[in-house]
Amino acid sequence: MKKYVTILILAVIAITFVGALYYLYEKNQEDPVVYQTEEPFEQTIVKKTVATGKIVPKEEVLIKPNISGVIDEIYIEAGDQVKQGDLIAKIRVIPNVSSLQSAKDAVSTARINLDNEKKNYDRQKALFDKGVISANDFDNVEVSYKRAEQNYKSAQQNYEIVRTGTTSGIGSAANTLIRSTVEGMVLDVPVKAGNQVIESNNFNDGTTIATLANVNNMIFEGKVDESEVGKIKEDLPLEVTVGAIENKSFDAVLDYIAPKGVEENGAIQFEIKGTLDKADTTFIRAGLSANASIILAKAENVLAIKEALVQFDDETQKPYVEVMTGDQEFKRQDLELGVSDGINVEVISGVKKGDKIKVWNQLKPAPNEIAQN
Repeated sequence: MKKYVTILILAVIAITFVGALYYLYEKNQEDPVVYQTEEPFEQTIVKKTVATGKIVPKEEVLIKPNISGVIDEIYIEAGDQVKQGDLIAKIRVIPNVSSLQSAKDAVSTARINLDNEKKNYDRQKALFDKGVISANDFDNVEVSYKRAEQNYKSAQQNYEIVRTGTTSGIGSAANTLIRSTVEGMVLDVPVKAGNQVIESNNFNDGTTIATLANVNNMIFEGKVDESEVGKIKEDLPLEVTVGAIENKSFDAVLDYIAPKGVEENGAIQFEIKGTLDKADTTFIRAGLSANASIILAKAENVLAIKEALVQFDDETQKPYVEVMTGDQEFKRQDLELGVSDGINVEVISGVKKGDKIKVWNQLKPAPNEIAQN
């Protein structure tokens, strides 16, 4: 029994020894690793982050009526250019029955008071002419009569306003003709003839008849993630691209970053705004989707290398590369790096143009590719 065990152990040792010899033989047959090299090059490197959003006018003006009623006519449509004072719409007043009756009753009451004061005035004037009453008493009667006249006139005007929406002698304080308050382009006309509208006052925003804006003063309005907002600041340059306008970018300046973020789809987003360069006269429609590249740093025509060539010291974490000194011989060269765009990185010092840098992380070819070669 012991004899068989000894033979088995010897056999295992022999197989292991032969396997080790075979492995070492195959290892020696492999081609030695030949490292490729790359040289530094000159390039402009831009470090940026991207925000998504849209193009909107810097200021929009909502045209609202100062009386309630029904749209009788609309004189403009979206896309029209208007000037301040141009006619936009006409409103037909539909009087409230209760208010109309109250105003009518007020006219009747004021008329009765006026007639009474007129009779009293005529009697007192006759007495004054005969010298029966003093001038002071007559003056009081005359003031009462004139006050009654004014009350009657006011009641008539109020009745006309309730009935038609306007009256003579009050200018544009109450007017059925709605006019533009600014110069610009009509962006939207959300109502049409026959729609009922509500006046704008302290208790109601009122119905918007038209939206106007200066389309020559547009801004980019977008959002950035909370992970990016700490990298940006106001007055940074933007490069805005609009999906509907191909092969063109627009310069802008970041002039607003929201102090408070809003949660959207589980992430905190911060609103940003950037004013587009007014020198560019390209017409951009309001509401078009756009992307803005926020330029965080820029280095023009500098010496650069691919970021994949950079290695980092295990202890100090300082960057370095391996520069060729001979045939497949390399030495370590510490670097001082500058701006990086994630693919290429600026080299401030450490290597020069013409140096051959080791591609330390090159991929080895697959066995079948070696066989084909």
